[in-house]
Amino acid sequence: MDTMRGALERAKMLVGMEVDEESALPPPEEQSFFDDVTRHCALTTTQRLYGFAICLAAGLTCTFLSMLVFFNPVKFGITFTLGNLMALGSTAFLIGPKRQFDMMLDSVRIYATAVYIASIIIALFCALYVHSKLLTLLAIVLEFGALVWYSLSYIPFARSVVSKVMTSCFDTEF
Repeated sequence: MDTMRGALERAKMLVGMEVDEESALPPPEEQSFFDDVTRHCALTTTQRLYGFAICLAAGLTCTFLSMLVFFNPVKFGITFTLGNLMALGSTAFLIGPKRQFDMMLDSVRIYATAVYIASIIIALFCALYVHSKLLTLLAIVLEFGALVWYSLSYIPFARSVVSKVMTSCFDTEF
């Protein structure tokens, strides 16, 4: 049992959670909306890991199942976007919604977050209201690129390396 508890403590530290995170809440007069949500929805570490795994598995399943309806871009856009949102929301189980929101609005990734959220809105708008197959596919391509760029913002120096590689690959003179 101690081995399991030690493994959970290491897993907490690995994903960036504080070891005593469940009991660390500010005084009531300083609580924000996210602190109130955290207080009412307090989860144990095991529940957080289960929630993360279930939400991530559902998101990835939805994303991969969207390939079955690839030739119907409206259904594809909806299922692909829903899968991305569930996969993105799964990390809120690990680190909490407040920290997730703070990390998304960090100065390093604020533009990547804005483009990613805008591309999700555009994809859903094109799929649900415009019903244009071409616009939906273009919006999904934009969404996928924004997801990759947003994900790279969590890896130190990844975006600069990818930018340099892409520049060297496409920097040719004719």
